[in-house]
Amino acid sequence: MKFLTGLLAAVLLIAGVGASHAVVRIADDRGGRIGTYVDKYQDLRQSGETVIIDGLCASACTIVLGAIPHDRICVTSHATLGFHAAWDFGSNGRAVTNPEATQMLYAMYPSRVKRWIGQRGGLTPRMLFLRGKQLEAMYKPCYLDAQASTAKPSRRSLPQAEKLETARGQLLH
Repeated sequence: MKFLTGLLAAVLLIAGVGASHAVVRIADDRGGRIGTYVDKYQDLRQSGETVIIDGLCASACTIVLGAIPHDRICVTSHATLGFHAAWDFGSNGRAVTNPEATQMLYAMYPSRVKRWIGQRGGLTPRMLFLRGKQLEAMYKPCYLDAQASTAKPSRRSLPQAEKLETARGQLLH
């Protein structure tokens, strides 16, 4: 009987551990192609998981702010968001600002974030960093701040959704 009780307790403990990991942690994410992040966050939104921002989330990574409901995002004291204009490679191979993609990116952000960006001159090639008390005023704190900071970043890949079609095709950052 003790064996069955112990086995049942172990099964319940394991089941509880799985349920408590319905969280995705973002840290040290420098961004990438806008379409890739739109797909990733669309899948994440549908999963119902909570997002912990616990480090750098820059460029296309910041799309998470518009894709995931506000109440499912929390920030740790280490969270930093980095915003800049979207860009493509020009004919000479150099980065060229893409105004259409920049406007699309800006439109995805919540109004408080748009206001903050606007007060700093808008999205330009120069990176704007939102962190500390200003960020904490916009998003709830993660109550497990210390545990989140020591956990390893989530490496699981989300299933790919239908690819975002844009006029410019392969948009970067």
